[in-house]
Amino acid sequence: MTVKSVPVELVERDSIPSKAQLPTIHGDFQIRVFHEASTGYDHVALTLGDMSGPDPVLVRLHSECLTGDVLGSLRCDCGPQLESALKTIVAHGWGCLLYLRQEGRGIGLHAKIQAYHLQDQGADTLDANLMLGFPADGRDYSIAASMLASLGVPRVNLLSNNPNKQEQLETHGIEVAERIPLVVGVGDQNRSYLETKVERMGHEIDQDKLV
Repeated sequence: MTVKSVPVELVERDSIPSKAQLPTIHGDFQIRVFHEASTGYDHVALTLGDMSGPDPVLVRLHSECLTGDVLGSLRCDCGPQLESALKTIVAHGWGCLLYLRQEGRGIGLHAKIQAYHLQDQGADTLDANLMLGFPADGRDYSIAASMLASLGVPRVNLLSNNPNKQEQLETHGIEVAERIPLVVGVGDQNRSYLETKVERMGHEIDQDKLV
Protein backbone atom coordinates (compact mmCIF):
# COMPACT_ATOMS: atom_id res chain seq x y z
CA MET A 1 0.00 0.00 0.00
CA THR A 2 1.32 3.45 -0.86
CA VAL A 3 0.75 6.74 0.89
CA LYS A 4 -1.71 8.95 -0.98
CA SER A 5 -0.23 12.23 -2.14
CA VAL A 6 -0.81 15.15 0.21
CA PRO A 7 0.93 18.50 -0.43
CA VAL A 8 3.35 18.60 2.50
CA GLU A 9 6.88 19.93 2.66
CA LEU A 10 9.47 21.04 5.16
CA VAL A 11 9.06 24.78 5.49
CA GLU A 12 12.18 26.64 4.50
CA ARG A 13 13.17 30.29 4.51
CA ASP A 14 16.38 31.55 2.89
CA SER A 15 17.48 27.93 2.41
CA ILE A 16 17.43 27.25 6.17
CA PRO A 17 15.49 24.06 7.03
CA SER A 18 12.72 24.41 9.60
CA LYS A 19 14.12 21.88 12.04
CA ALA A 20 16.05 22.39 15.26
CA GLN A 21 16.83 20.89 18.63
CA LEU A 22 14.12 21.50 21.23
CA PRO A 23 15.06 20.81 24.87
CA THR A 24 11.89 20.43 26.97
CA ILE A 25 11.05 19.66 30.57
CA HIS A 26 10.51 16.06 29.45
CA GLY A 27 13.56 15.53 27.28
CA ASP A 28 15.56 16.75 24.29
CA PHE A 29 13.51 16.50 21.11
CA GLN A 30 14.04 17.60 17.56
CA ILE A 31 11.28 19.84 16.21
CA ARG A 32 10.37 19.92 12.53
CA VAL A 33 7.68 21.99 10.85
CA PHE A 34 5.68 20.71 7.89
CA HIS A 35 3.60 23.02 5.73
CA GLU A 36 0.26 21.83 4.35
CA ALA A 37 -0.18 23.71 1.09
CA SER A 38 -3.93 23.13 0.76
CA THR A 39 -4.77 24.73 4.13
CA GLY A 40 -1.77 26.95 4.82
CA TYR A 41 -1.34 25.30 8.22
CA ASP A 42 2.03 24.46 9.73
CA HIS A 43 2.09 21.13 11.57
CA VAL A 44 4.81 20.02 13.99
CA ALA A 45 6.74 16.79 14.46
CA LEU A 46 8.64 16.25 17.71
CA THR A 47 11.03 13.34 17.37
CA LEU A 48 13.29 11.62 19.86
CA GLY A 49 16.06 9.17 19.10
CA ASP A 50 16.79 7.03 16.07
CA MET A 51 13.59 5.95 14.31
CA SER A 52 15.23 4.20 11.37
CA GLY A 53 15.23 0.65 12.76
CA PRO A 54 12.84 -2.19 11.90
CA ASP A 55 10.71 -1.88 15.03
CA PRO A 56 7.45 0.12 14.97
CA VAL A 57 7.88 3.71 16.18
CA LEU A 58 5.92 4.88 19.22
CA VAL A 59 3.74 7.69 17.83
CA ARG A 60 1.13 10.09 19.17
CA LEU A 61 -1.11 12.10 16.82
CA HIS A 62 -2.19 15.09 18.89
CA SER A 63 -4.67 17.61 17.54
CA GLU A 64 -4.22 21.21 18.61
CA CYS A 65 -6.28 22.23 21.67
CA LEU A 66 -5.61 25.77 22.85
CA THR A 67 -7.97 25.49 25.80
CA GLY A 68 -6.62 22.19 27.04
CA ASP A 69 -2.95 22.26 26.01
CA VAL A 70 -2.24 25.90 26.87
CA LEU A 71 -4.95 27.15 29.23
CA GLY A 72 -5.35 24.00 31.31
CA SER A 73 -9.06 23.47 30.59
CA LEU A 74 -10.70 20.64 32.51
CA ARG A 75 -13.46 20.23 29.90
CA CYS A 76 -11.30 17.79 27.93
CA ASP A 77 -8.37 15.44 28.46
CA CYS A 78 -6.15 16.99 25.79
CA GLY A 79 -3.60 18.69 28.05
CA PRO A 80 -2.97 15.59 30.17
CA GLN A 81 -2.77 13.43 27.04
CA LEU A 82 -0.14 15.71 25.51
CA GLU A 83 1.89 15.68 28.72
CA SER A 84 1.57 11.92 29.16
CA ALA A 85 2.46 11.19 25.53
CA LEU A 86 5.70 13.18 25.74
CA LYS A 87 6.63 11.50 29.02
CA THR A 88 5.84 8.07 27.55
CA ILE A 89 8.01 8.69 24.48
CA VAL A 90 10.92 9.82 26.65
CA ALA A 91 10.53 6.81 28.96
CA HIS A 92 10.46 4.55 25.89
CA GLY A 93 13.67 6.17 24.66
CA TRP A 94 12.55 7.07 21.15
CA GLY A 95 9.42 8.04 19.27
CA CYS A 96 7.45 10.81 17.66
CA LEU A 97 4.62 13.21 18.49
CA LEU A 98 2.80 14.96 15.65
CA TYR A 99 1.07 18.18 16.71
CA LEU A 100 -1.66 18.76 14.14
CA ARG A 101 -3.40 22.08 13.57
CA GLN A 102 -6.92 20.64 13.80
CA GLU A 103 -8.47 22.62 16.66
CA GLY A 104 -11.85 21.49 17.95
CA ARG A 105 -11.85 18.17 16.06
CA GLY A 106 -11.23 20.13 12.89
CA ILE A 107 -13.87 22.87 13.22
CA GLY A 108 -11.55 25.65 14.42
CA LEU A 109 -11.33 27.64 17.65
CA HIS A 110 -14.26 30.01 17.03
CA ALA A 111 -16.70 27.20 16.30
CA LYS A 112 -15.28 25.14 19.14
CA ILE A 113 -16.15 27.83 21.67
CA GLN A 114 -19.60 28.11 20.11
CA ALA A 115 -19.90 24.37 20.66
CA TYR A 116 -18.87 24.90 24.29
CA HIS A 117 -21.72 27.40 24.62
CA LEU A 118 -24.18 24.81 23.33
CA GLN A 119 -22.71 22.25 25.72
CA ASP A 120 -23.31 24.71 28.57
CA GLN A 121 -26.98 24.61 27.52
CA GLY A 122 -27.06 20.81 27.77
CA ALA A 123 -25.88 19.45 24.38
CA ASP A 124 -23.20 16.78 24.36
CA THR A 125 -19.98 17.30 22.42
CA LEU A 126 -21.20 15.39 19.36
CA ASP A 127 -24.59 17.08 19.08
CA ALA A 128 -23.05 20.53 19.63
CA ASN A 129 -20.92 20.09 16.50
CA LEU A 130 -23.91 18.83 14.50
CA MET A 131 -26.07 21.74 15.65
CA LEU A 132 -23.45 24.11 14.23
CA GLY A 133 -23.49 22.30 10.89
CA PHE A 134 -20.19 20.50 11.37
CA PRO A 135 -19.38 16.78 11.45
CA ALA A 136 -18.96 15.14 14.83
CA ASP A 137 -15.26 14.81 14.02
CA GLY A 138 -13.88 16.53 10.93
CA ARG A 139 -10.22 15.65 11.37
CA ASP A 140 -8.27 14.28 8.42
CA TYR A 141 -5.15 12.28 9.27
CA SER A 142 -3.83 12.03 5.71
CA ILE A 143 -1.46 14.88 6.60
CA ALA A 144 -0.16 12.81 9.52
CA ALA A 145 0.49 9.86 7.22
CA SER A 146 2.42 12.09 4.83
CA MET A 147 4.46 13.54 7.69
CA LEU A 148 5.34 10.07 8.96
CA ALA A 149 6.30 8.98 5.45
CA SER A 150 8.54 12.04 5.14
CA LEU A 151 10.17 11.10 8.44
CA GLY A 152 10.80 7.56 7.18
CA VAL A 153 8.28 5.97 9.55
CA PRO A 154 6.19 3.29 7.79
CA ARG A 155 5.13 1.32 10.89
CA VAL A 156 3.94 2.62 14.27
CA ASN A 157 2.66 1.77 17.72
CA LEU A 158 -0.08 4.36 18.10
CA LEU A 159 -0.83 6.06 21.42
CA SER A 160 -4.58 6.59 21.09
CA ASN A 161 -8.03 5.53 22.26
CA ASN A 162 -9.50 6.42 18.86
CA PRO A 163 -9.77 3.58 16.31
CA ASN A 164 -10.47 6.14 13.56
CA LYS A 165 -6.90 7.40 13.79
CA GLN A 166 -5.64 3.89 13.17
CA GLU A 167 -8.08 3.36 10.29
CA GLN A 168 -7.09 6.60 8.58
CA LEU A 169 -3.36 5.97 8.96
CA GLU A 170 -3.71 2.49 7.52
CA THR A 171 -5.84 3.82 4.65
CA HIS A 172 -2.97 6.16 3.79
CA GLY A 173 -0.25 3.52 3.92
CA ILE A 174 1.05 3.62 7.50
CA GLU A 175 0.97 0.24 9.26
CA VAL A 176 -0.30 0.34 12.85
CA ALA A 177 1.28 -2.62 14.63
CA GLU A 178 -0.46 -1.81 17.92
CA ARG A 179 -2.81 0.81 19.30
CA ILE A 180 -1.93 1.65 22.91
CA PRO A 181 -4.57 3.25 25.19
CA LEU A 182 -3.88 6.72 26.58
CA VAL A 183 -6.38 7.41 29.35
CA VAL A 184 -5.34 10.26 31.64
CA GLY A 185 -6.83 13.41 33.12
CA VAL A 186 -10.28 11.96 33.87
CA GLY A 187 -12.30 14.17 36.22
CA ASP A 188 -15.75 15.43 37.09
CA GLN A 189 -15.56 18.23 34.50
CA ASN A 190 -14.82 15.97 31.52
CA ARG A 191 -16.32 12.59 32.42
CA SER A 192 -19.45 13.09 30.28
CA TYR A 193 -17.24 14.30 27.42
CA LEU A 194 -15.27 11.05 27.60
CA GLU A 195 -18.44 8.96 27.94
CA THR A 196 -19.77 10.55 24.75
CA LYS A 197 -16.54 9.57 22.99
CA VAL A 198 -17.07 5.97 24.06
CA GLU A 199 -20.84 5.68 23.58
CA ARG A 200 -21.32 7.71 20.40
CA MET A 201 -17.94 8.07 18.68
CA GLY A 202 -16.40 4.62 18.97
CA HIS A 203 -13.47 5.49 21.22
CA GLU A 204 -12.20 2.57 23.27
CA ILE A 205 -11.80 3.44 26.94
CA ASP A 206 -12.27 0.93 29.75
CA GLN A 207 -15.30 1.89 31.80
CA ASP A 208 -13.38 1.45 35.05
CA LYS A 209 -11.09 4.29 33.91
CA LEU A 210 -14.08 6.66 33.83
CA VAL A 211 -15.24 6.05 37.40
